[in-house]
This record gives sequence, structure tokens and C-alpha cells, in this order.
Amino acid sequence: MKDLLENNQCHTKSMTLWTNFWDDFDLLKSDLRGREIARQLTRSAGSISANIEEGLGRGFGKEYMQFLRYSRGSARESRGWYLRGHLLLPKDVVKERILLLDEIISMQNGIIKSIERKL
Repeated sequence: MKDLLENNQCHTKSMTLWTNFWDDFDLLKSDLRGREIARQLTRSAGSISANIEEGLGRGFGKEYMQFLRYSRGSARESRGWYLRGHLLLPKDVVKERILLLDEIISMQNGIIKSIERKL
């Protein structure tokens, strides 16, 4: 049986964000303000994929939708932290991360709406 995460594009993109964040962390950690942004991003960016994983582990329906909402909140929080870090990260990096987060949020909105219609 295939793992449900293999075909979940939202999860794949959130894992890409997490991988990219590792590089961003190195850029942020050299500044006191950047270290705080890095700490916040460690939690929020990591929570995006973690909540998708937990939601899928609980099956489909209301619980999955609730964990997608948590994940979407973490994606929006991460977006905010990248905007706050724009003075410490290269402009192209911030733009790339924001675009990826916008894709993730859009996908989550679509999945949540789809589940709501089925319930």
C-alpha cells in the first residue's frame, strides 16, 4: 500500500520549504534578530508538514480538515516571518519562499473547501 503522503502535493511542497529553510537558517543565525526569526520559522515551517502528516494519520473528514487548518495557520505564520526577515535574507530568497508558501496556502484552501462540500 502506498503512503498517502507520496501523492500529496501540499505535503511535498511543505517539505521543500522545510529543506530550503535549512539554508535560510544559516543566513539568519548570524544576527540577533535573525536568530529569533529562525527560531520562530523552525516551529512554524516545521508545523506545516507535521500537521498534514498528523491529519492524514487520523483519516479523512473533519479531523483531517482541522489539521489542515492548523497547517494553513503555520504556513501563514511562516509567510509573516519571511516578510519580517527580508532585511537579513536575499530578496530572491524571500520572494521564492513567499511564492512557495502562497502555493501551499492556496492548495490547503482548495482541499479544505473540497472536504467541507463533502461533509
